[in-house]
Amino acid sequence: MDCEDYFPKGRRMWFRLCEKGSKHHEVPAHHKAEQFMDDYVAAAEFTGQTGAPLFRSLDRHRNLTERRLHRTEALLMIKRRARRAGLPYSLCNHSFRATGITAFLSNGGTLENAQRIAAHESPRTTSLYDRTSDEVSLDEIERIVI
Repeated sequence: MDCEDYFPKGRRMWFRLCEKGSKHHEVPAHHKAEQFMDDYVAAAEFTGQTGAPLFRSLDRHRNLTERRLHRTEALLMIKRRARRAGLPYSLCNHSFRATGITAFLSNGGTLENAQRIAAHESPRTTSLYDRTSDEVSLDEIERIVI
């Protein structure tokens, strides 16, 4: 993403994402994501920059560079933080996608809207990220009659 891919539209901030096949997809930023992004952009002094990468690598002195954050660097960052938090090493970028879709559906969102937000061609693809059925409730267990 470039700096201009986090932009105002009306009263809210939006993200412009480049999906598979170079398809562009715009979604509004959640209010918490907007707060974190505004703090990040202000601290990194990116305001008003265009054509520059939004997420950048750090040098060996932990200073931001002009170099775009590579996807493997992002994955390694997630794995380091997961390890520190005591989470499994198998956690990856798609874990967050699955968590977001599952939380959306658990809070009353529809599969069709989740599909649009995730920019999936098919609801079947979106269903692959839905983890709501992984939870077995006590009510379901009580259906077992012995």
